[in-house]
Amino acid sequence: MNAQDNKANRENNNKQDFAHQFRKKVIRKLQAQDNKSTNVWFGLGMMGLIGWSVTVPTLLGAALGVWIDNQQIGQHSWTLALLAAGLTIGCFNAWHWVAKEDKAMHEQQEDSNDNNPQN
Repeated sequence: MNAQDNKANRENNNKQDFAHQFRKKVIRKLQAQDNKSTNVWFGLGMMGLIGWSVTVPTLLGAALGVWIDNQQIGQHSWTLALLAAGLTIGCFNAWHWVAKEDKAMHEQQEDSNDNNPQN
């Protein structure tokens, strides 16, 4: 009887190990399907978005500065001042986008860790 009990326990353990491994693989595949947005194109799009969020305010500031300099002749260059202001606004804008995406990624990772403990 003892040998039969050992054999039954081994078979039961093998079935549990297989079920556990299968469950982990299924969870990993489902998470990969849920994270379709985190691919190469998403990364390139985000780089483009950040680039334009800096470029547009900088160019608008420079254009406004050139227009003011052409309308009003003075000692100070409005072009340079507004170009720097546009660049500063653009950098803060880009920082905002990056912080927002970083927070979303960390929250998503924490949610997946909470839902799928590593037991």
